[in-house]
Amino acid sequence: MMAPQPLIKSNKAERTINGLPTQVVCTEFSNYIFIVLTQYGKIGTLVSVTPDTRSGDISVPMYTSRVLLGKDEPLTHVYAKNVATFVSQASGNRPVLLGLSLKDNGAETMKTIKDMIKSCQVW
Repeated sequence: MMAPQPLIKSNKAERTINGLPTQVVCTEFSNYIFIVLTQYGKIGTLVSVTPDTRSGDISVPMYTSRVLLGKDEPLTHVYAKNVATFVSQASGNRPVLLGLSLKDNGAETMKTIKDMIKSCQVW
């Protein structure tokens, strides 16, 4: 008899980036992907990133980001879209809910975090 598949798939990765312990948790729900990126051990700012299908070219969807909880700063939207775009595309253009709680937002950190997300992909 086969073991039942879990209803919610979740995976996590942990790495030290520039001396900061960094955790990534990826969870797949039926209608969206939930990702937590943290260097504080908490969810932090919650951002919803959704593909906008109203754009003319369907092969390259535009993304709309909205801060649901936390500080609504321009940089938050930049990071959220940067991270969520490839996740959404890889998961069939599903919306992404992102928890961001980072001390270090440098380009090198974001590149490493993207690799961490790929390593714990659940979609």
